[in-house]
Amino acid sequence: MHIDHTKPAYTVLIAEDEDINYMILELLFKNVATVSYSIHRAVNGKVAVDFCASHPVDLVLMDIKMPVMDGYEATRLIKSNHPELPVIVQTAYATDADRRKAFEYGCDDFFTKPIQKEQLSLMLKTYLQ
Repeated sequence: MHIDHTKPAYTVLIAEDEDINYMILELLFKNVATVSYSIHRAVNGKVAVDFCASHPVDLVLMDIKMPVMDGYEATRLIKSNHPELPVIVQTAYATDADRRKAFEYGCDDFFTKPIQKEQLSLMLKTYLQ
């Protein structure tokens, strides 16, 4: 999905297995986008790792609870190959232990679902602009 038809300024990968959560993030991007984004979806951690290995990506939004490979392991593998790539964990499971584990695996930031419009806007400014 492209936010507009100009050449995308940034490529964002959303690793999310739940359709409704992905659609919400897609809509949020449309509402906060000040530049164009090319948004891609990975339905599990393995697909996210493979996508990052074969495509230039500027930002990853990573769900934790996914089939095949969870977001922790996917984050670790992505960051081992692309340490400069921002990986933002977004999960409904937000205990202090979950946060600590996400940072131990290399994530750059952590948000509790559902991400609010203001949070996404600040995240994009912080990591992309």
